[in-house]
Amino acid sequence: MAEDPNRDQEIREKFWKELDSSPFMMLGLEGVEDDRTRPMTAQVDQSDDAATKDGGTIYFFGSKSDGVGRDLTGSHRAVATYTAKGHDLFAHIHGRLVPVQDRAIVEKLWNPMIAAWYKDGKDDPDLQLMRFDTEKAQIWEAHTGTSLVAAALRFVGRGDPGKELSKQTVTEVAL
Repeated sequence: MAEDPNRDQEIREKFWKELDSSPFMMLGLEGVEDDRTRPMTAQVDQSDDAATKDGGTIYFFGSKSDGVGRDLTGSHRAVATYTAKGHDLFAHIHGRLVPVQDRAIVEKLWNPMIAAWYKDGKDDPDLQLMRFDTEKAQIWEAHTGTSLVAAALRFVGRGDPGKELSKQTVTEVAL
């Protein structure tokens, strides 16, 4: 974890804001034969959280017969990666992925973009709703000019600027 609780909260808020703006993540299961990550659209349910700045519960709609949904038979270790639309925030997230059989959540999160993928809509037998219970994340912020600063510091013989600058740009937080 980062040493500054205010910084942790700031980076969490920035992550949730960016995810709301561009909800696409690469999602995969750990320890399965096909452990490749796949592009998925995160559906964030903020209704259970009093303060939306703290995020919400992340859900994914997937297929029971393909990809992540095929290998998800119960609660399973999962990893997701995220790149913000502006390429100024990156995240590597660990947690558990759990299949969910809750029609009320399907109804709440369903939208035309999701519907386009399922022939029989919400009643498609291949539809798999999955909840991502996040545990921790490493979040990187990319600041304009960081590489130039590192090169300049290296040029004037100031040790290893990459290590110093990385302390300023990466934060490990509970998510």
